[in-house]
Amino acid sequence: MWTILSGAPPASHGQLHSGLLLLRVFTGLVLAYGAQDNVFSAEHLLEFRDFLAKHGFPAPLLSAYISAYAQFVGGLLLAAGWFTRPAAAVMVVNFIVALVMVHRSLPFGLNIAPMAMCANSLVLVITGPGAFSLDGWLGRRRRGYRARL
Repeated sequence: MWTILSGAPPASHGQLHSGLLLLRVFTGLVLAYGAQDNVFSAEHLLEFRDFLAKHGFPAPLLSAYISAYAQFVGGLLLAAGWFTRPAAAVMVVNFIVALVMVHRSLPFGLNIAPMAMCANSLVLVITGPGAFSLDGWLGRRRRGYRARL
């Protein structure tokens, strides 16, 4: 227990990749859940369009489609650990735009969730998905295949 509290020694390979798995799956599922109403309900998507128009987004219907589907598909990709870095990069851009265009006038407390999703996505851009992911599994298969050639 003291080792965990003191910060020494560094995390083992398995602990590091387990942490990335937890971060990736949690972030991905939260993103997909947050967007599913706009993806599966035309009425909700039109409400989102109106919200974006109110906040000065260009082409609000197109912006609503792009944001909702990017968040939904990106969240599923993050949860699976497939195309993790590109999906996470799209989420970073999506949430920076949301924070600048919509959330900047809100109190800090109302910005925590989008900032957390942006930060989590940025961590995944930097670190990648970890070993316990489809990206990791496919990478190991490719390396193993090349090693046999």
